[in-house]
Amino acid sequence: MLNRRHIRIKVMQTIYAFKGGESDDFSKDQKFLSHSLEDMYSLYLLQWSLLIEVQKMAEDYLDKSSLKHLPTAEDKNPNRKFVNNEVLQLLKNNRALKDALERYGVNNWDLDDEYVELIYKAILASDLYKEYMKTRTSSFKEDKHFIVDVFKEIIAPNDKLYDYLEDKNLTWLDDLPIVNTTILKQLRKVKSDAADTFFVPKLFKDIDDKEFAIKLFKKTILNQTKLNEAIDAKAKNWEAERIAQIDYILLQMAVCELQNFPSIPVKVTINEYLEIAKEYSTPKSSIFINGILDKLVKEYQEKGTLNKVGRGLM
Repeated sequence: MLNRRHIRIKVMQTIYAFKGGESDDFSKDQKFLSHSLEDMYSLYLLQWSLLIEVQKMAEDYLDKSSLKHLPTAEDKNPNRKFVNNEVLQLLKNNRALKDALERYGVNNWDLDDEYVELIYKAILASDLYKEYMKTRTSSFKEDKHFIVDVFKEIIAPNDKLYDYLEDKNLTWLDDLPIVNTTILKQLRKVKSDAADTFFVPKLFKDIDDKEFAIKLFKKTILNQTKLNEAIDAKAKNWEAERIAQIDYILLQMAVCELQNFPSIPVKVTINEYLEIAKEYSTPKSSIFINGILDKLVKEYQEKGTLNKVGRGLM
């Protein structure tokens, strides 16, 4: 679920918050990094649980309507197309997802059900819903397309939900784009016979990615002096105080990668940090970072100290 770029961003944020030096204890910061990565999975589960709770609210509304003192014909025989939506039913009855929600303690909507109602009412008021509910039956394909559109057009861009998530966990704002993208991809791929584990992918693709996060953080912190010396030697025309702190951190991490991760291609390292700089730093940061890294790579190549293994890694 997590890709390497997002891991790098998490490491960058942790180093940015780190107030010590390379000789100080950074075990708390390492734990923060690990928790930050795990918290992203909680957000992922929270977004799925929102869909589940919306379905439950819709079903509860229909059940209560049928029990009115003077129910209408519609109350007695409501259109249950939405509550019976096959994708929502898959989510609701998914055992692995239920277990994950319990394991991660994701129960926000028990206390904050006003946000479930907010999304439910937004769905009811939408043209998407009105068009979908024109008939009483549907295929799995139609159900899937409807939920994809609901998530993309109603849930993901909802400002009040965004503010709620920001209030609950500030790091979730950086996680939200990748979480929502992951959910949309899964919704588009889901099949009626999806395995229980379909909605609960692993946080890390493999153990290498998890180790990459910790190693990149530790190696960068432990070698800040040497990394800064290498950077400063190539940035003589730049006053240190004029270099954005984020740029320094991204350069530290990039040089650390070049020196300590022989299996990662040089182009991959450079391109990844340039993209992160474009998103998190100043407009000219990527040009500056590219110039410094280009000089360092040429120097390492000339000295024969660019430790890369495998074909096409230079």
